[in-house]
Amino acid sequence: MKYTIVVMFTLLAITSLSFARERVKTGDEVLVDKYLNLIKGKTVGIITNQSGRLQNGKSIIDVLVKEPGVKVVALFSPEHGIRGKASAGEGVSGSVDRKTGLPIYSLYGKSKKPTARMLKGIDVLLYDIQDVGTRFYTFISTLDYCLQAAAEHHIEFIVLDRPDMLRSNLIDGPMLVDSLRSFIGIQPIPSVYGMTPGEFATMINDAGMLKDGVKADLKVVKMEHYRRSMWYDQTGLKWITPSPNLPDMNAVEVYPGNVLIEATNVSEGRGTKHPFEVIGAPYINSSKLISLLNEQHIAGVAFRPATFTPRPYPWALKPKYQGEVCHGIRITVTERNVLKPVEMGVTIVWAIRKLYPGRFKFIPSYFDLLAGTTEVRTMLEEGKTPSEVSASWKAGLEGFEKLREKYLLYR
Repeated sequence: MKYTIVVMFTLLAITSLSFARERVKTGDEVLVDKYLNLIKGKTVGIITNQSGRLQNGKSIIDVLVKEPGVKVVALFSPEHGIRGKASAGEGVSGSVDRKTGLPIYSLYGKSKKPTARMLKGIDVLLYDIQDVGTRFYTFISTLDYCLQAAAEHHIEFIVLDRPDMLRSNLIDGPMLVDSLRSFIGIQPIPSVYGMTPGEFATMINDAGMLKDGVKADLKVVKMEHYRRSMWYDQTGLKWITPSPNLPDMNAVEVYPGNVLIEATNVSEGRGTKHPFEVIGAPYINSSKLISLLNEQHIAGVAFRPATFTPRPYPWALKPKYQGEVCHGIRITVTERNVLKPVEMGVTIVWAIRKLYPGRFKFIPSYFDLLAGTTEVRTMLEEGKTPSEVSASWKAGLEGFEKLREKYLLYR
């Protein structure tokens, strides 16, 4: 039977103070330093993008191509492409890597799952992508499909683990229902699921959550010095922009809730330099919206007026309200350890709809896919309060926490 192996390592005894000062070593660094024997003498395919870099700045591709005894034969790119520059939702074509001459197979075009042709001759697939930690961020969907393909074609699969950019002890939002599975919701997990890529892969593999219950020969190369309470900017790692519309930590922190705005006729800030941090529309009065939001006492954030005009950028080709002046809010995270980002996003949607019932509109099918359920939208349409909406997903989170606990690799 195939199963998950967690690659362990020995740590010297250290005090909690010195531990807190040590930089996290990501799985790719640990592989290169200690576990190249896992891929020596094998043909390798690498699933990665611009985030697959060691802390010395070298791409995992370039490092392994030069490693004696390791034969890299193919590259696989997720949404936004191998260099991470394509706009959200923009198809990515296959190509050839100019530096190495290796074929790049797109997993965000006609095929989202590696085909037999793509995998021909490959002994082991390596996954090295920095994730954010939200269900609708498509990198975990790529991970899911690649793990399935590895199981079906009897190929080893190794996850080079990386931090959850959100602290990995944060769980928030509704559970995905089976009828709404999609590429922005691949598994029945909450909006914010509090797991590293290695933990997520271990769970879906070992718990039989892959399609048809297949299981891959999965190994996870763990990070060193990582703790669940760490936000990405506390790891000591260099900043990596995970995708073009998440340029900094404040955007990452509010993204899990404000992504819901994408599925409405309100701008989520694409086409500005502060996507997901600014929200607005031509019909919104900033002062009225801020006043109503402040009455809700949302912990961990502050709101101030914002006026912006979305413009096309390479990372936002056709932004909502392009060229139109929008009024709304700019969101600043003041205490991220108490912020419930999905609850915040639901509250913002509720407030705009309450103020502008005749002008605000859902994009129902898209909103439900992002929420993972029809319940959030229908409850808001029925006039339920944000606290009533968030209460509806508490039982689901409790069940998920019990499942998740079995597969955590860090404390």
